[in-house]
Amino acid sequence: MADYDVVLFGATGFTGTLTAEYLARNAPAGCRWALAGRNRGKLERLRGKLAAIDDRLATLPLLTADSADPESLRAVAAATKVVATTVGPYLQYGEPLVAACAAEGTGYVDLTGEPEFVDRMYLAHHAKATETGARLVHCCGFDSIPHDLGAWFTVRQLPEGVPLQVDGYVRVGALPSGGTFLTALNAFARQTEANRAAKERAAADPAPAGRIVRTALGGPHRVPGTGQWAVPLPTIDPQVVGHSARASARYGPDFRYRHFAAFERLPSLAGAAAGMGALFAAAQLAPAREGLSKLLAPGRGPSPERRARSWFSVRFTGAGGGEQVTTEVSGGDPGYDETAKMLAESALCLAFDDLPPTAGQVTTATAMGDALIERLTRAGMTFRTL
Repeated sequence: MADYDVVLFGATGFTGTLTAEYLARNAPAGCRWALAGRNRGKLERLRGKLAAIDDRLATLPLLTADSADPESLRAVAAATKVVATTVGPYLQYGEPLVAACAAEGTGYVDLTGEPEFVDRMYLAHHAKATETGARLVHCCGFDSIPHDLGAWFTVRQLPEGVPLQVDGYVRVGALPSGGTFLTALNAFARQTEANRAAKERAAADPAPAGRIVRTALGGPHRVPGTGQWAVPLPTIDPQVVGHSARASARYGPDFRYRHFAAFERLPSLAGAAAGMGALFAAAQLAPAREGLSKLLAPGRGPSPERRARSWFSVRFTGAGGGEQVTTEVSGGDPGYDETAKMLAESALCLAFDDLPPTAGQVTTATAMGDALIERLTRAGMTFRTL
């Protein structure tokens, strides 16, 4: 029997601390959890903060582990049911922990939004995790839980056994996290490598027999029923939805998903597009990348007051079998507070809930589905049919 139910790795960073505080307030009675990181002093200071929330946490176990020390990560993975990690960029620091969890048969959840990392981890560790029973679940924050579970929630409102089409429209009123900013910068700089990894993944990942799954890019348009302007959003989210759809026949014999950012006003869309274009161009130059990465470095974030004013909404339109449905997933600050909540609840879900038998690299919809929706709803996020 494992010593712990959940270990939080990278607990002393900005998002890691928020996740630890969420667990301090919301972990169920009897949950055996621990903090892990490379700096014992920082872990002890964080434990002191958590003890102010719940004095029983004054003796919370602390585990010393480092991404540069695979044996320390293997020891952590061997000691727990589930590891939740906030240590990114994952392409730079993440693989040793994925390898350790795959080898030990340990559940794994992270916050990556890096398509190249997810594809490379599938190629390197899916087979081993399938053999050991490990569930490797990437993208357990704003990338990509609202979109993955939202598409699943929408599909379940539509008829079975017919072609289905779902479009997701994302609106956000919040500052991006440092980790998200750096992820986008690095992804733009590594487009060639990412494309190569995607092709290798596609060749190794068998398509579902007798079914078609498409994640088409789509084009700019006015959103039906709202008057908003929409532009394709080239994030990891459509890729994750596509993997969920390939794993379940409930998405129908022919499933198509498209993913957009929605804006109330055309000038806002134009400004966002121009900013994204400038970021892509700057990412191709090493000096510019270095300078930009310092503007919003990981480990820092907005004040609690600013986060309290932040929000997100993802509206889905679904159609199939002659029926149509509109749904919405919404919540508070997406880059920090809700991301910490989603990561923590994903870890608790893997550790405690009665879930479908899955193994290998799986998505949140495939591994946790309705159980995670129920958890997040109880925790204050909204999943609703409009």
